[in-house]
Amino acid sequence: MPENFGVPEGAQTNGQRLARLRMRRRWDQRKLAQESGYSLSSVKKFEQGKRSLDRADVILTFVKALDCHPTEITGQPYTPPDSDLDGQAAVAAVAAVRRALLRHGRPTRPSDQEAAEVDLPELRARVAEANRYRQTAALAKSGNLLPALLRDLQVAADVSTGDERRAAYDLLASGYECAMQYLYKLGRSSDATLATERVVWSAAQTDDPLRALSARWYNAGEFLSIGEHDEAGAIIDEALTELGRINNDQPEKVSLTGAFHLKASLNYARATAGKAAEAELQKAERLAAQLAGDRNDYQLQFGPTNVAIWSVSLPVEMGKGRDAVRRAEHITGKFPAKYAQERRSHHYIDVGRARYYNGQHDQALDSFLEAERLAPQATRMHAGVRETTSTMLNTNRNRALLEFGMRLGVV
Repeated sequence: MPENFGVPEGAQTNGQRLARLRMRRRWDQRKLAQESGYSLSSVKKFEQGKRSLDRADVILTFVKALDCHPTEITGQPYTPPDSDLDGQAAVAAVAAVRRALLRHGRPTRPSDQEAAEVDLPELRARVAEANRYRQTAALAKSGNLLPALLRDLQVAADVSTGDERRAAYDLLASGYECAMQYLYKLGRSSDATLATERVVWSAAQTDDPLRALSARWYNAGEFLSIGEHDEAGAIIDEALTELGRINNDQPEKVSLTGAFHLKASLNYARATAGKAAEAELQKAERLAAQLAGDRNDYQLQFGPTNVAIWSVSLPVEMGKGRDAVRRAEHITGKFPAKYAQERRSHHYIDVGRARYYNGQHDQALDSFLEAERLAPQATRMHAGVRETTSTMLNTNRNRALLEFGMRLGVV
């Protein structure tokens, strides 16, 4: 049985938290093995930190057995170490962003000056800045920008009429998307869900069918993240059906359709339906080939490069490290110039986890360090990175790994 006493919450492994949840139910390890379908040996290795409990499908299996939330196993949200000043700055703005989200739908009661100063071109520029921070995973800068931006966007949507009102809601939906990603990256799942609901509602006010459908991409992700695969699949299928009814082949429609096929592939992968996941990935590949190159419609980064990144993510989700590393050889180090740092860092996280699965621990650390270089806070807050690093530290405490673990706050 793992000993948790005196271990700070952030330094506990997922296995230690799993053991605590098991004991809360007064189950022994054999009972958890029976309820989850995993062997007794596997349960012991997870709890003792001898086997990384980082894969979402495995975590969700235990979540269903124990009737808990995934974050009760992953330990999110995490508190950055005191030495991580940017991380501390990023989380400092969470309360202000949450307050802005809670004000959604309430009368904004702007002053006369606020109403007179509504300037959609200026707001569009500020939203573009927020999206740049989002694509570079600049969480501290996002936190500084978002509270005031969301307030100003809410006022604009409240006082505008006609086409300007629809444009204001489009910008507001994008602002909420930035807030959602900011909160998600910081492990604030409940607040991120709140932001997602605001995205869906605001996008619907634009009277733009594609914009409204793009919001459902995130809505599907909410159900996917808690293991509600049927509900996530239903949202994806409904969106694809509606996209099929739109009688044109404009690039925005093609890229949005492709993005939904990628989401479907992830949903199947986490439901351990590998063949269906690969089929959806192939559909996305064919759609990406129809485009002139990478696009960023609705900030979804759809195109050949992102499809290639997802082709590595899927085998990682299913624990197939060799397949992931083999696919990564076709893209690692070959990203287009100025391709989104957030996507590149996510790729290196996937590669690191795949290399860990293959027993290549030194190479796994190299990949994590590259991800950290590209997106420091997002990498340090990533549940899979933290769990994999904690597990590696159980058998190897070389200086580079130990220093990385200290920056994560798992040591």
